Amino acid sequence: MIGGTRRLAAGALRSGASLGPKLLNAAFAALLGAAFWVAPSGASAQALPERAAPSSRAEAVLSFAPIVKKAQPAVVNVFASRVEKVPANPLYDDPIFRRFFGEGGMPGRQMAQSLGSGVIVDPTGLVVTNHHVIEGMTDVKVSLADKREIHAKILLRDPRTDLAVLKLEEGGGYPSMELADSDLLQVGDLVLAIGNPFGVGQTVTQGIVSALARTQVGISDYGFFIQTDAAINPGNSGGPLVDMNGRAVGINSAIFSKSGGSVGIGFAIPSNMVKVVLATAKGGGKQVRRPWLGATLQALTPDIAEGLALSRPTGALVADLDARGPLAEAGVKRGDVILSVDGQDVEDPEGLGYRLGTKPLGGAASLSVLRAGKKLALMSKLVAAPEVPPRDPVKIKGQNPFAGATFVNLSPATIEELSVQGNASNGVVVAEIEEGSFAQQLSLQKGDLILAVNDKKIMTTRDMEQAAAGRAYYWKITLSRGGQTITTMIGG
Repeated sequence: MIGGTRRLAAGALRSGASLGPKLLNAAFAALLGAAFWVAPSGASAQALPERAAPSSRAEAVLSFAPIVKKAQPAVVNVFASRVEKVPANPLYDDPIFRRFFGEGGMPGRQMAQSLGSGVIVDPTGLVVTNHHVIEGMTDVKVSLADKREIHAKILLRDPRTDLAVLKLEEGGGYPSMELADSDLLQVGDLVLAIGNPFGVGQTVTQGIVSALARTQVGISDYGFFIQTDAAINPGNSGGPLVDMNGRAVGINSAIFSKSGGSVGIGFAIPSNMVKVVLATAKGGGKQVRRPWLGATLQALTPDIAEGLALSRPTGALVADLDARGPLAEAGVKRGDVILSVDGQDVEDPEGLGYRLGTKPLGGAASLSVLRAGKKLALMSKLVAAPEVPPRDPVKIKGQNPFAGATFVNLSPATIEELSVQGNASNGVVVAEIEEGSFAQQLSLQKGDLILAVNDKKIMTTRDMEQAAAGRAYYWKITLSRGGQTITTMIGG
């Protein structure tokens, strides 16, 4: 860098040879911010250069301080906790054992805690953070930039996007940050990440937008992320990614790292998806409802693209259709490739899900579809997935492997809500699992599809309730998880 600067100075001397030495010095000071000084002819080489403060902001070193000053007051630290039950050691059921070893193994409680960041997006005290920061937590406290600590109520949890909305429980008039239009971002734009990494306190890091529309990241169902090289570390989760106007263009959510620290590959949820979740919370909704596809989509490989006469493997291939779905009603057929939504290109199924997921219900979207080498323009309604049949939730009780699990009937709505994978046509879905229950010990998971119990097909939640009501010497369970069918046997 120093050599290059010197070459620039020599060129300036040659181009301004007719100028006097004082004018040359002034020109250099303006050009180089008074970093260098050229001695006039005859001056001693031993003389120290005279230094002066910049006379204007243009002469000063570039600073992000004005942006930080505007944005930082709206960034908060989020502390979440819950009380967990600690099961008793069975040896302590024996009074003689307790006599010699005390009551240390009796049932107790311990505190689970989580730390992250968030951003106030409304002066009334609405805070957006990551769902994984408050997942499973019951008590949330928010620390503001001015050191105030305020309890917050959890208004909405949306694990599908890894977002959550909180409401500060005291007063109003809070500093807030505007949500920008993330579709206007370009690769190379400067951004700031603000949060509380490792709990050290509010920290600002700077970088650029490294990539857009990152999919296949595996963080949430709507995998469509802004990638940045701004340093993001544990504790930054839920904090904003800020543009040069002091607006939030994303919510920092995850990093790619082998060590646990930042290696310059961070991912943020686009602000346009945040707006959808926030609108639901403002409307009093407890669940975000998005347009239903009614289709199974597949990513294109180079071979498939070549067979469809596509120059590159881009778009979402329609592998299967629900006859009741909006895509089928719009005229989309199996084997079609959806190329764009409302003029915005779609690279893969995740991109299509994001484009439709950020649109409000009740309207319509124009689709560009490739069929047999020809492009078609179709209109698809933006409707929510139907809940037919009704979910009819049933919580299983008693001494059986399913006790503590809540099951719901299979429908397009529950398939979408619980991210049931595969071509599900029968069975009941695990919707909730009670902490410390038999179902949790069995390692059942939300979204698991129970197909049969002791070789009896399960079609409704009432079938499940009846199958779990009796006692058995063994339990033969057939379930579907991640599109794979599993059969297991456990003792009764």
